[in-house]
Amino acid sequence: MAEVEERRNLLGSDDEGDNVSFSDTTDGPGPRRTMSAITDPNRLPHRIIVLSFMCFLGFGSYFCYDNPAALQKQVIQDMNLNTIQFMQLYSWYSWPNVILCFLGGFMLDRVFGIRLGTIIFALFVFIGQVIFASGALLNRFWLMEAGRFVFGIGGESLAVAQNTYAVNWFKGKELNLVFGLQLSMARLGSTVNMNIMGWVYNRVGDLVGSAGYTTLGVSLMIGALTCVFSLVCALVLAVLDRRAERILNKEQGNTGEVIKLTDVKDFPFPLWLIFLICVGYYVAIFPFIGLGQVFFIEKFNFSPAEARAINSVVYIISAPASPLLGFLVDRTGRNVLWVLCAVVCTLLAHMMLAFTFWNPWIAMSLLGLSYSLLACALWPMVAFVVPEHQLGTAYGFMQSIQNLGLALISMAAGSILDSRGYLFLEVFFSACVCLALIAVVMLYFVDYLRGGDLNLSASARAKLLKDTTPETEMRGRGQVMKLTDEELAKLKPMSAFSIRNRYLSRLGAQLPDHCCTHLSSLAYRSVLK
Repeated sequence: MAEVEERRNLLGSDDEGDNVSFSDTTDGPGPRRTMSAITDPNRLPHRIIVLSFMCFLGFGSYFCYDNPAALQKQVIQDMNLNTIQFMQLYSWYSWPNVILCFLGGFMLDRVFGIRLGTIIFALFVFIGQVIFASGALLNRFWLMEAGRFVFGIGGESLAVAQNTYAVNWFKGKELNLVFGLQLSMARLGSTVNMNIMGWVYNRVGDLVGSAGYTTLGVSLMIGALTCVFSLVCALVLAVLDRRAERILNKEQGNTGEVIKLTDVKDFPFPLWLIFLICVGYYVAIFPFIGLGQVFFIEKFNFSPAEARAINSVVYIISAPASPLLGFLVDRTGRNVLWVLCAVVCTLLAHMMLAFTFWNPWIAMSLLGLSYSLLACALWPMVAFVVPEHQLGTAYGFMQSIQNLGLALISMAAGSILDSRGYLFLEVFFSACVCLALIAVVMLYFVDYLRGGDLNLSASARAKLLKDTTPETEMRGRGQVMKLTDEELAKLKPMSAFSIRNRYLSRLGAQLPDHCCTHLSSLAYRSVLK
C-alpha cells in the first residue's frame, strides 16, 4: 500500500485539474488509469529509452569532428591546401572553446534552459557542418574555416548538455554506467567516421565521375545527416523531459555558485603542474590523430582503408578501457603514479612510431590504453588540490588551456610537417610528452614535500577520512593543527560521478536534489573526454 500511495503522489495529475488517479493496478472502484512501464518516466524501461536518445545526442558531433582526419588526403588535394591550412580546421574548432568552457553551463542554466539550450547547440553543430560542407562544394576554404568555428561553438557545449541530462534522469551508481555508455557512443561516432567516410567519398566520386571539391562537399554534406539525427534526438529529449517534469512535478533547483575567475590567483602550484601535464599530453594525441592517416600510408605502406582503421584504434580501445581503468584507479589510488605510467607509455608509443618499423598496431594499442588511463587518473586530482568552491574555475581553466594548446599546436604541427616531414613531427610530439613527463615528476616531488595527498593509496585515503573529522586535532612538530573543511575534502577520493556532478554545478548546470552534496551548493559537470 505504501508503494501505491507513493506512486499516486508522484504521478497524480492535479495540475491538469482532473480527478483521475494513477495506479499500478486496475483493481478497485473509481476511475483509474494505468501508466505502462514504457511511458512512465519513473520506471526503468522509459528511462532506457531516454538513455538511448542521450547517447545518440552527441553521435553527430563526434562523427563530424574528425571528418578532416578521415579525409585528410582528399581535403588537402581537392582544396589545394598545405598542411598548415588543413590543421587550421582543427584550430578553428578549438578557438571558441577557449572561452565557452566557462560559459556553456551558464547559458544552459541561466539563459536557455537545458531543453532549449540543447536544441540550440545541436543546431550550431548541424549548421556548422553544413557551412563546412558548403565551403567544399563552392571551393571556398575560408567558408570551411567559418563552418568549423560555428561547429566548435556547439560541439563542446552539446557534450555539457548531454551530461546535464544524464544527472537529471539517473542517480547513484546508475550514473557510472550511463557516463560509460555515453563515452562509448562518442567513441563509436569517431570510429565509424574514420572507417566509413573514405568509402563514402569513393562512392560519391563514382557517381560524380571524378574526384574533386564537389565530391568532397557532397561527402561532407552526407556526414551532416548524422548531425540531423542528433538534432532529432535533442528535440525528442526536450519533449520527454518536459513531459517528465509535468508528470513528476519536478522543480527547478538553484544552481548555487558559478565560476569566479578571481580564484585563479589562489591556485596552488600542484594545480598548475596538472594544467601543464594536461596540455603537454593532449597536444600529442589529437593533432597526431588528425594527421595520422597519411603518416601510416607513407611510412608503413598501408592502404587508405588500413590507415583509417589503425588511426581509429585509440578511440576503439578507449571505449571499453576507460571504465575498466577508472575502476582500477578508484580501487588502488596512487593517481600520480598512474599518470606517470600513462605518460611514459605514450612516450614509448610515439618513439616506436618515429624510430622503428615495428607493426604500428602495437604502438597505437599502447597509445589507446595510456590515453584512457591518463583521463581516469589526471582529472580527479584537481579535486584533491583545490577547495570545493574553486573546482568550477579550476576545471574551466583546465579546459580553456587545453583548447588553447590544441589550437596553437595544431597549426605548429602542420607547419613542421610541411617543412620537415613526419619524423620531425613525431620528435615534436615526443618533446611535448617529455614536457608532460617533467611536470609529472615535479608533481610527484612537490606532492611528497607537501605530505603526499595526491599519491595516497585508496585504502590510506579512506582510513584518513574515517579517522578524521573537521574538529579533529592533530599534533605535529610540537604544534596543534586543526583540519579545515578544505583540507578534509582533499582526503576523500572522488568517483567519476562526484567529479562530473561538481563540474556541472560549478559551471551553472542544474542537478536534481539527489545529486546535491548540500542544499546551497550543487555538485558539478564534467569535461572528461
